[in-house]
Amino acid sequence: MTIGFSSRTAAQACAICVAGVLALGPAALAAPAEPDPGPHGGARATLPRPSLLYRAGTQVRPRPGAPGLPDVSALSWVVADARTGEVLAASDAHRALPPASTMKTLFALTVLPVLPGGIRHRVTEEELSGIGAGSSLVGVVEGETYSVDDLWRGVFLSSGNDAVHVLAALNGGWETTAERMRAKARSLGALDTHVVSPDGYDAPGQVSSAYDLAVFGRAGLRNADFARHCATVQARFPGRDGRWFGIANTNRLLSGEDGVEPYQGLIGVKNGYTSEAGHTLVAAARREGRTLVVTVMHPRTGGAHAVYSEARDLLDWGFEAAGQVDPVGSLDGLRERRRPASGPEVVPAAAATAPADGPDWSDAALIAGAALLGAAAMALALRPRRRRPRYGH
Repeated sequence: MTIGFSSRTAAQACAICVAGVLALGPAALAAPAEPDPGPHGGARATLPRPSLLYRAGTQVRPRPGAPGLPDVSALSWVVADARTGEVLAASDAHRALPPASTMKTLFALTVLPVLPGGIRHRVTEEELSGIGAGSSLVGVVEGETYSVDDLWRGVFLSSGNDAVHVLAALNGGWETTAERMRAKARSLGALDTHVVSPDGYDAPGQVSSAYDLAVFGRAGLRNADFARHCATVQARFPGRDGRWFGIANTNRLLSGEDGVEPYQGLIGVKNGYTSEAGHTLVAAARREGRTLVVTVMHPRTGGAHAVYSEARDLLDWGFEAAGQVDPVGSLDGLRERRRPASGPEVVPAAAATAPADGPDWSDAALIAGAALLGAAAMALALRPRRRRPRYGH
Protein backbone atom coordinates (compact mmCIF):
# COMPACT_ATOMS: atom_id res chain seq x y z
CA MET A 1 0.00 0.00 0.00
CA THR A 2 1.30 3.43 -0.89
CA ILE A 3 0.52 6.39 1.35
CA GLY A 4 0.66 9.86 -0.24
CA PHE A 5 0.56 13.44 1.10
CA SER A 6 -0.90 16.34 -0.75
CA SER A 7 1.21 19.49 -1.16
CA ARG A 8 -1.37 21.33 0.91
CA THR A 9 -0.89 18.89 3.80
CA ALA A 10 2.89 19.28 3.60
CA ALA A 11 2.59 23.06 3.70
CA GLN A 12 0.38 22.85 6.76
CA ALA A 13 2.90 20.58 8.47
CA CYS A 14 5.67 23.03 7.60
CA ALA A 15 3.74 25.93 9.14
CA ILE A 16 3.10 23.93 12.32
CA CYS A 17 6.81 23.08 12.62
CA VAL A 18 7.85 26.71 12.24
CA ALA A 19 5.25 27.96 14.71
CA GLY A 20 6.36 25.40 17.25
CA VAL A 21 10.01 26.31 16.91
CA LEU A 22 9.30 30.04 17.23
CA ALA A 23 7.17 29.41 20.31
CA LEU A 24 9.81 27.25 21.94
CA GLY A 25 12.78 29.35 20.84
CA PRO A 26 12.65 31.97 23.63
CA ALA A 27 12.24 29.32 26.32
CA ALA A 28 15.12 27.30 24.94
CA LEU A 29 17.35 30.33 24.72
CA ALA A 30 16.45 31.49 28.21
CA ALA A 31 17.48 28.16 29.72
CA PRO A 32 20.76 28.25 31.61
CA ALA A 33 23.85 27.14 29.75
CA GLU A 34 25.61 23.96 30.70
CA PRO A 35 28.51 24.60 33.08
CA ASP A 36 31.99 24.73 31.61
CA PRO A 37 34.53 22.23 32.94
CA GLY A 38 36.89 23.81 35.43
CA PRO A 39 40.66 23.55 35.31
CA HIS A 40 40.56 20.45 37.52
CA GLY A 41 37.73 18.71 35.70
CA GLY A 42 34.94 19.94 38.01
CA ALA A 43 31.90 21.94 36.98
CA ARG A 44 32.47 25.66 36.54
CA ALA A 45 29.56 28.01 35.95
CA THR A 46 29.57 30.15 32.84
CA LEU A 47 30.13 33.89 33.05
CA PRO A 48 26.84 35.55 34.10
CA ARG A 49 25.26 38.28 32.07
CA PRO A 50 26.21 41.90 32.83
CA SER A 51 22.80 42.63 34.39
CA LEU A 52 23.78 40.68 37.54
CA LEU A 53 25.99 43.60 38.59
CA TYR A 54 23.00 45.94 38.43
CA ARG A 55 21.33 44.10 41.28
CA ALA A 56 21.32 45.76 44.68
CA GLY A 57 23.44 44.38 47.47
CA THR A 58 26.46 42.10 47.49
CA GLN A 59 27.03 39.75 44.56
CA VAL A 60 29.39 36.78 44.93
CA ARG A 61 29.30 33.19 43.64
CA PRO A 62 31.49 31.10 45.98
CA ARG A 63 32.35 27.49 45.38
CA PRO A 64 32.48 25.06 48.30
CA GLY A 65 35.32 25.98 50.63
CA ALA A 66 35.72 29.58 49.36
CA PRO A 67 36.65 32.18 51.99
CA GLY A 68 33.88 34.45 53.26
CA LEU A 69 33.78 38.09 52.27
CA PRO A 70 35.09 40.66 54.78
CA ASP A 71 32.78 43.11 56.50
CA VAL A 72 32.80 46.26 54.32
CA SER A 73 30.92 49.46 55.17
CA ALA A 74 31.46 51.24 51.83
CA LEU A 75 28.40 52.31 49.88
CA SER A 76 29.81 50.55 46.83
CA TRP A 77 32.80 48.32 46.03
CA VAL A 78 34.23 45.98 43.41
CA VAL A 79 36.95 43.30 43.34
CA ALA A 80 38.12 42.31 39.85
CA ASP A 81 40.91 40.43 38.11
CA ALA A 82 42.89 43.01 36.13
CA ARG A 83 44.06 40.53 33.50
CA THR A 84 40.80 38.80 32.62
CA GLY A 85 38.39 41.56 33.66
CA GLU A 86 36.33 39.08 35.68
CA VAL A 87 34.52 40.68 38.63
CA LEU A 88 35.01 38.32 41.57
CA ALA A 89 32.60 40.11 43.92
CA ALA A 90 30.85 43.45 44.16
CA SER A 91 28.32 45.43 46.11
CA ASP A 92 26.04 47.96 44.36
CA ALA A 93 28.64 48.08 41.60
CA HIS A 94 26.71 50.49 39.37
CA ARG A 95 25.50 52.86 42.07
CA ALA A 96 26.10 56.44 40.88
CA LEU A 97 28.21 58.33 43.43
CA PRO A 98 30.55 61.36 43.45
CA PRO A 99 34.04 59.99 42.66
CA ALA A 100 36.28 62.77 44.08
CA SER A 101 39.86 62.60 42.76
CA THR A 102 39.53 59.04 41.52
CA MET A 103 38.03 60.82 38.49
CA LYS A 104 41.65 61.76 37.69
CA THR A 105 42.13 58.16 36.50
CA LEU A 106 39.79 58.90 33.58
CA PHE A 107 41.45 62.28 33.08
CA ALA A 108 44.83 60.56 32.73
CA LEU A 109 43.47 57.88 30.39
CA THR A 110 42.13 60.65 28.14
CA VAL A 111 44.98 63.16 28.18
CA LEU A 112 48.19 61.18 28.81
CA PRO A 113 48.35 59.68 25.30
CA VAL A 114 48.09 63.06 23.52
CA LEU A 115 50.65 65.15 25.46
CA PRO A 116 54.31 64.06 25.16
CA GLY A 117 55.98 64.11 28.57
CA GLY A 118 58.96 66.15 27.41
CA ILE A 119 56.95 69.22 26.37
CA ARG A 120 57.80 72.27 28.49
CA HIS A 121 55.17 74.89 29.20
CA ARG A 122 55.12 78.24 30.97
CA VAL A 123 52.00 78.53 33.10
CA THR A 124 49.67 81.52 32.70
CA GLU A 125 47.32 83.16 35.17
CA GLU A 126 44.30 82.10 33.13
CA GLU A 127 45.25 78.42 33.34
CA LEU A 128 45.15 78.55 37.15
CA SER A 129 41.79 80.31 37.35
CA GLY A 130 38.63 78.53 38.43
CA ILE A 131 40.25 76.05 40.82
CA GLY A 132 37.69 75.04 43.42
CA ALA A 133 38.00 76.21 47.00
CA GLY A 134 39.74 73.70 49.23
CA SER A 135 41.24 71.81 46.28
CA SER A 136 44.37 69.73 46.76
CA LEU A 137 47.33 71.47 45.10
CA VAL A 138 50.86 70.45 44.20
CA GLY A 139 52.16 74.03 44.01
CA VAL A 140 52.08 75.07 40.33
CA VAL A 141 53.06 78.74 40.06
CA GLU A 142 52.09 81.25 37.41
CA GLY A 143 55.01 82.25 35.20
CA GLU A 144 57.10 79.15 35.98
CA THR A 145 57.93 76.53 33.35
CA TYR A 146 57.12 72.84 33.85
CA SER A 147 57.45 69.70 31.76
CA VAL A 148 54.32 67.68 31.10
CA ASP A 149 55.88 64.85 33.12
CA ASP A 150 56.32 67.24 36.07
CA LEU A 151 52.64 68.09 35.90
CA TRP A 152 51.61 64.43 35.78
CA ARG A 153 53.64 63.72 38.90
CA GLY A 154 51.70 66.54 40.52
CA VAL A 155 48.43 64.91 39.46
CA PHE A 156 49.20 61.34 40.54
CA LEU A 157 51.17 61.96 43.72
CA SER A 158 49.69 65.18 45.16
CA SER A 159 46.31 64.97 43.41
CA GLY A 160 46.99 68.55 42.34
CA ASN A 161 43.99 70.25 40.81
CA ASP A 162 46.32 73.06 39.73
CA ALA A 163 48.28 70.57 37.59
CA VAL A 164 45.03 69.20 36.15
CA HIS A 165 43.93 72.70 35.10
CA VAL A 166 47.19 73.33 33.24
CA LEU A 167 47.13 69.95 31.48
CA ALA A 168 43.48 70.45 30.52
CA ALA A 169 44.39 73.83 28.99
CA LEU A 170 47.08 72.11 26.92
CA ASN A 171 44.49 69.54 25.86
CA GLY A 172 42.15 72.14 24.37
CA GLY A 173 40.46 73.59 27.43
CA TRP A 174 38.31 72.60 30.38
CA GLU A 175 35.05 71.88 28.55
CA THR A 176 36.79 70.15 25.65
CA THR A 177 38.62 67.90 28.09
CA ALA A 178 35.39 67.07 29.94
CA GLU A 179 33.69 66.10 26.67
CA ARG A 180 36.64 63.93 25.63
CA MET A 181 36.57 62.24 29.01
CA ARG A 182 32.87 61.47 28.59
CA ALA A 183 33.59 59.94 25.18
CA LYS A 184 36.47 57.90 26.59
CA ALA A 185 34.27 56.57 29.38
CA ARG A 186 31.62 55.47 26.87
CA SER A 187 34.22 53.71 24.72
CA LEU A 188 35.36 51.70 27.76
CA GLY A 189 31.82 50.72 28.71
CA ALA A 190 31.83 52.97 31.78
CA LEU A 191 28.25 54.12 31.30
CA ASP A 192 27.60 55.31 34.87
CA THR A 193 30.14 58.15 34.60
CA HIS A 194 29.24 61.76 33.87
CA VAL A 195 32.10 64.25 33.86
CA VAL A 196 31.55 67.90 34.74
CA SER A 197 34.84 68.82 36.42
CA PRO A 198 37.85 66.86 35.06
CA ASP A 199 39.75 67.14 38.35
CA GLY A 200 37.04 65.33 40.32
CA TYR A 201 35.94 68.38 42.29
CA ASP A 202 32.33 68.12 43.45
CA ALA A 203 29.97 69.47 40.80
CA PRO A 204 26.22 69.04 40.23
CA GLY A 205 25.61 65.92 38.16
CA GLN A 206 29.17 64.60 38.38
CA VAL A 207 29.08 60.89 39.21
CA SER A 208 30.81 57.61 38.57
CA SER A 209 30.54 54.12 40.07
CA ALA A 210 32.73 51.46 41.61
CA TYR A 211 32.37 49.45 38.40
CA ASP A 212 33.46 52.34 36.17
CA LEU A 213 36.39 53.27 38.39
CA ALA A 214 37.61 49.67 38.30
CA VAL A 215 37.38 49.85 34.50
CA PHE A 216 39.51 53.02 34.52
CA GLY A 217 42.06 51.56 36.92
CA ARG A 218 42.43 48.40 34.87
CA ALA A 219 42.78 50.36 31.61
CA GLY A 220 45.34 52.66 33.21
CA LEU A 221 47.58 49.78 34.23
CA ARG A 222 47.88 48.88 30.54
CA ASN A 223 49.41 52.29 29.79
CA ALA A 224 53.11 52.34 30.69
CA ASP A 225 53.16 56.04 31.65
CA PHE A 226 50.00 55.74 33.75
CA ALA A 227 51.34 52.63 35.52
CA ARG A 228 54.68 54.34 36.20
CA HIS A 229 53.13 57.50 37.64
CA CYS A 230 50.49 55.79 39.80
CA ALA A 231 53.14 53.51 41.37
CA THR A 232 55.57 56.35 42.22
CA VAL A 233 55.87 56.85 45.96
CA GLN A 234 58.04 59.97 46.09
CA ALA A 235 59.33 62.52 43.57
CA ARG A 236 60.70 66.03 43.21
CA PHE A 237 58.62 68.93 41.89
CA PRO A 238 59.91 72.23 40.46
CA GLY A 239 59.64 75.25 42.73
CA ARG A 240 60.50 78.91 42.19
CA ASP A 241 63.82 80.11 40.82
CA GLY A 242 65.06 76.69 39.74
CA ARG A 243 64.62 75.08 43.15
CA TRP A 244 62.88 71.75 43.77
CA PHE A 245 60.88 70.28 46.63
CA GLY A 246 59.78 66.75 47.51
CA ILE A 247 56.26 65.38 47.09
CA ALA A 248 54.83 62.05 48.28
CA ASN A 249 51.96 59.94 47.01
CA THR A 250 48.77 60.57 49.00
CA ASN A 251 47.69 56.94 48.50
CA ARG A 252 48.53 55.67 52.00
CA LEU A 253 48.42 52.01 50.96
CA LEU A 254 51.36 52.85 48.70
CA SER A 255 53.28 55.38 50.78
CA GLY A 256 52.58 54.03 54.27
CA GLU A 257 52.06 57.53 55.66
CA ASP A 258 49.86 58.54 58.62
CA GLY A 259 50.22 55.17 60.29
CA VAL A 260 48.75 53.15 57.40
CA GLU A 261 50.81 50.04 56.71
CA PRO A 262 51.83 49.75 53.03
CA TYR A 263 50.12 46.89 51.21
CA GLN A 264 52.46 44.19 49.92
CA GLY A 265 52.47 44.14 46.12
CA LEU A 266 50.53 47.38 45.67
CA ILE A 267 51.08 49.02 42.26
CA GLY A 268 48.72 52.04 42.51
CA VAL A 269 46.21 53.51 41.49
CA LYS A 270 44.46 56.64 42.95
CA ASN A 271 42.70 57.87 46.07
CA GLY A 272 40.33 60.80 46.57
CA TYR A 273 38.27 62.78 49.04
CA THR A 274 35.62 65.49 48.94
CA SER A 275 32.89 66.43 51.39
CA GLU A 276 30.21 64.96 49.12
CA ALA A 277 32.07 61.87 47.93
CA GLY A 278 33.68 60.96 51.22
CA HIS A 279 36.81 58.84 50.84
CA THR A 280 37.24 56.92 47.58
CA LEU A 281 40.01 54.63 46.34
CA VAL A 282 41.02 52.58 43.32
CA ALA A 283 43.80 50.19 44.36
CA ALA A 284 45.68 47.56 42.38
CA ALA A 285 48.07 44.90 43.67
CA ARG A 286 50.06 42.05 42.16
CA ARG A 287 50.98 38.78 43.84
CA GLU A 288 52.34 35.56 42.32
CA GLY A 289 51.47 36.61 38.78
CA ARG A 290 47.91 37.68 39.62
CA THR A 291 46.79 41.33 39.56
CA LEU A 292 43.63 42.54 41.28
CA VAL A 293 41.94 45.91 41.09
CA VAL A 294 39.64 47.04 43.91
CA THR A 295 37.35 50.05 44.17
CA VAL A 296 35.99 51.32 47.49
CA MET A 297 33.57 54.26 47.58
CA HIS A 298 32.53 56.11 50.73
CA PRO A 299 33.00 53.85 53.78
CA ARG A 300 30.40 54.76 56.39
CA THR A 301 32.37 53.70 59.47
CA GLY A 302 35.98 53.65 60.59
CA GLY A 303 37.12 57.21 59.96
CA ALA A 304 39.44 58.66 57.33
CA HIS A 305 41.59 55.53 56.98
CA ALA A 306 38.68 53.09 56.59
CA VAL A 307 38.95 53.30 52.81
CA TYR A 308 42.43 51.79 53.07
CA SER A 309 41.59 49.09 55.61
CA GLU A 310 38.53 48.00 53.61
CA ALA A 311 40.51 47.96 50.35
CA ARG A 312 43.20 45.90 52.12
CA ASP A 313 40.60 43.39 53.32
CA LEU A 314 39.07 43.09 49.85
CA LEU A 315 42.47 42.58 48.22
CA ASP A 316 43.35 39.92 50.79
CA TRP A 317 40.05 38.18 50.12
CA GLY A 318 40.54 38.38 46.33
CA PHE A 319 43.96 36.77 46.43
CA GLU A 320 42.77 34.06 48.84
CA ALA A 321 39.62 33.37 46.81
CA ALA A 322 41.48 32.94 43.52
CA GLY A 323 40.01 29.93 41.73
CA GLN A 324 37.36 29.43 44.41
CA VAL A 325 34.66 31.80 43.16
CA ASP A 326 32.87 32.15 39.85
CA PRO A 327 32.72 35.65 38.34
CA VAL A 328 29.63 37.80 38.81
CA GLY A 329 30.35 39.90 35.73
CA SER A 330 33.08 41.38 33.59
CA LEU A 331 34.78 44.77 33.27
CA ASP A 332 34.50 44.21 29.50
CA GLY A 333 30.77 43.50 29.71
CA LEU A 334 29.63 46.94 28.54
CA ARG A 335 32.60 47.93 26.38
CA GLU A 336 31.78 49.71 23.13
CA ARG A 337 31.89 47.55 20.04
CA ARG A 338 34.76 48.41 17.73
CA ARG A 339 34.98 47.77 14.01
CA PRO A 340 38.58 47.42 12.78
CA ALA A 341 39.77 48.87 9.46
CA SER A 342 39.35 45.47 7.81
CA GLY A 343 37.81 42.23 8.91
CA PRO A 344 34.75 41.42 11.01
CA GLU A 345 33.47 43.46 13.93
CA VAL A 346 35.30 42.85 17.21
CA VAL A 347 32.96 42.27 20.15
CA PRO A 348 34.17 41.15 23.60
CA ALA A 349 32.67 37.79 24.59
CA ALA A 350 30.93 39.17 27.69
CA ALA A 351 29.45 42.09 25.74
CA ALA A 352 27.95 39.69 23.20
CA THR A 353 25.81 38.01 25.86
CA ALA A 354 22.08 38.53 25.46
CA PRO A 355 20.17 40.72 27.96
CA ALA A 356 18.80 38.80 30.93
CA ASP A 357 15.18 39.69 30.20
CA GLY A 358 14.83 38.50 26.65
CA PRO A 359 15.97 35.87 24.18
CA ASP A 360 18.74 36.37 21.69
CA TRP A 361 16.68 36.44 18.51
CA SER A 362 19.74 36.04 16.33
CA ASP A 363 19.94 32.47 17.68
CA ALA A 364 16.18 32.05 17.38
CA ALA A 365 16.39 33.08 13.73
CA LEU A 366 18.97 30.36 13.11
CA ILE A 367 16.69 27.78 14.73
CA ALA A 368 13.68 28.95 12.72
CA GLY A 369 15.71 28.92 9.50
CA ALA A 370 16.83 25.37 10.13
CA ALA A 371 13.22 24.35 10.77
CA LEU A 372 12.07 25.93 7.50
CA LEU A 373 14.75 24.12 5.53
CA GLY A 374 13.90 20.81 7.20
CA ALA A 375 10.17 21.22 6.62
CA ALA A 376 10.72 22.19 2.99
CA ALA A 377 12.91 19.14 2.45
CA MET A 378 10.22 16.91 4.01
CA ALA A 379 7.51 18.40 1.81
CA LEU A 380 9.66 17.83 -1.27
CA ALA A 381 10.36 14.23 -0.33
CA LEU A 382 6.72 13.39 0.39
CA ARG A 383 5.07 15.09 -2.54
CA PRO A 384 3.02 12.67 -4.73
CA ARG A 385 4.68 11.56 -7.90
CA ARG A 386 2.84 11.78 -11.22
CA ARG A 387 2.30 8.34 -12.71
CA ARG A 388 3.88 7.88 -16.09
CA PRO A 389 1.61 6.27 -18.73
CA ARG A 390 2.40 2.69 -19.52
CA TYR A 391 2.83 1.81 -23.19
CA GLY A 392 1.94 -1.69 -24.49
CA HIS A 393 3.22 -3.55 -27.61
